[in-house]
Amino acid sequence: MLSEGQRNDINYAIPLLEQVDIKESDILADRGYDSNKLMDYIYAHGGEPTIPSRKGAKFDRYCDWHLYKERHLVENYFLKLKAFRRIATRYDKLASTFAAFICIASILIWLK
Repeated sequence: MLSEGQRNDINYAIPLLEQVDIKESDILADRGYDSNKLMDYIYAHGGEPTIPSRKGAKFDRYCDWHLYKERHLVENYFLKLKAFRRIATRYDKLASTFAAFICIASILIWLK
């Protein structure tokens, strides 16, 4: 799913998770995704959130830090994508051309 650059990604977390079966899956995300609505959705659909609590939260939720470290693989992929200036600055006006270039850049990353 593509979103506007100025929108917070958590607005698209539940619509994105609705497209996949999360039963008996671990959902990894950073502290920015710590919300009661998202946690309730994950638990209601049989998933297990691996999302640390925000700093200063009243209640510190359990987080499997060993599993949470696997999130860096996705973060590294996004860093490689942002090495392509066209993606980092989002020159494309249409979402379809932007998504197409992400596919091309992903192929180039995979071929390296």
